[in-house]
Amino acid sequence: MRVTAQGTKRVSMAALICTKPGRRPRLIYRIHLDLGPAKGRRKGFTETDYARLLDAAHQQLAGPVVLVWDNLNTHVSCTMRELIAARLWLTVYQLPPYAPEFNPVEGVWSHLKRLLANLTKHSLDQLTALVKTRLKRMQYRPLLIEGLIAKTGLDLQPPYTSAINDL
Repeated sequence: MRVTAQGTKRVSMAALICTKPGRRPRLIYRIHLDLGPAKGRRKGFTETDYARLLDAAHQQLAGPVVLVWDNLNTHVSCTMRELIAARLWLTVYQLPPYAPEFNPVEGVWSHLKRLLANLTKHSLDQLTALVKTRLKRMQYRPLLIEGLIAKTGLDLQPPYTSAINDL
């Protein structure tokens, strides 16, 4: 018996955790629905989808963005490098390969999976609604987001803030 996953529908998610000195951290996310096979089309987020997420973050944050992200093939593609170069307000740093422990968004996905455990949904629409609800709740829990950042052990404060505080 031959089984394939060609007809598989899926919900993909992308998120950013944003920090700014003196402000609560923010979670900005987008959901992508893949309703089935289409020749030559990516199932998950495309470079253009990520660029739209970054543009939305730039508008919401009203300032330049320093992005630290992993080495997902879409993040490091030639197309993505061109999209990044076109955004003068965007500076990008890549995490080392195979270093999910430095990416606080990995904590978002881990927490989300725990929140969805043992829940049964009968349709993609129900699952999508549940994912959106859970992510929305996480947006309003700054201490959770701060904890996900702290778990990485990274100091995300700009180096100049300590010099200003010393004055």
